[in-house]
Amino acid sequence: MTPEQTAQASRDAVLELGGAYAECPRTLRRARQLGLSGWAFYVAGRGGALGDVRPDTVAAALGFIAPEAVADGWDGARRVLPPAEVAAVHLAECCRWGVEQLGGFPRVERLVELTQRVVLAADASALPLFAAWRAMPVPDDDPGAQAAVLLHLLREHRGGAHLLAVRASGLSPLEAIIAGPEGEAGAVAWGWQPPYPGIGPLLRRRMWAEAVTDRIAASAYAALTQTERVELLGLLDSARKGVRPQGSEPDRRGPEPDGDARVVLD
Repeated sequence: MTPEQTAQASRDAVLELGGAYAECPRTLRRARQLGLSGWAFYVAGRGGALGDVRPDTVAAALGFIAPEAVADGWDGARRVLPPAEVAAVHLAECCRWGVEQLGGFPRVERLVELTQRVVLAADASALPLFAAWRAMPVPDDDPGAQAAVLLHLLREHRGGAHLLAVRASGLSPLEAIIAGPEGEAGAVAWGWQPPYPGIGPLLRRRMWAEAVTDRIAASAYAALTQTERVELLGLLDSARKGVRPQGSEPDRRGPEPDGDARVVLD
């Protein structure tokens, strides 16, 4: 199992586990308690790690969400709380979800050990959102909380790598979404307005971008031995199977994500 094969094989588990807390009903209730829509909490929760920056800066870092949709969520959140505070609450919700969903996982401490080595070894060059999130102090030292945050960081790392690969392939973010599994439905979910480009000419570049994403993400997995990489894949698969269904959809205001992380992050 090479680092590149590990990056490819871990993709679905990392995307699912690293983003599940954001769709948890309790996370969404927390947004409402703050006076925020689910969409504003999502945008400012992720982008707020960058600080109180301009909406176009956040849109550039998030990459796959239409700039107008980012601005809608960002400005809506800023009217209530500074973005850095929203990000801190988002991080706390990630920890809370981790304690609830991963705290009872029998090998959670080993999962933390291996994922932490990967996260610390990851090169953050040209990945500002990953770098910003990695620099945030984790407010809970419970193993489940630590595991959830590390999985979220792996997700942000892969997401940033995919954005780099998409742009290097010559695709725009919209073109990458159109050529992905959700097509126009994904474009609508992430705030892009028609007319949309044709799919045919984009597929080969999309496939190239996916391969490059694996190569970029692979460098972090080189921190593990081959045996440890196989072990990590097994832990991710077991953790993924053990997570309880959330049982509800995010409350929507505007073009909120539909929950399929692959549309955005790979």
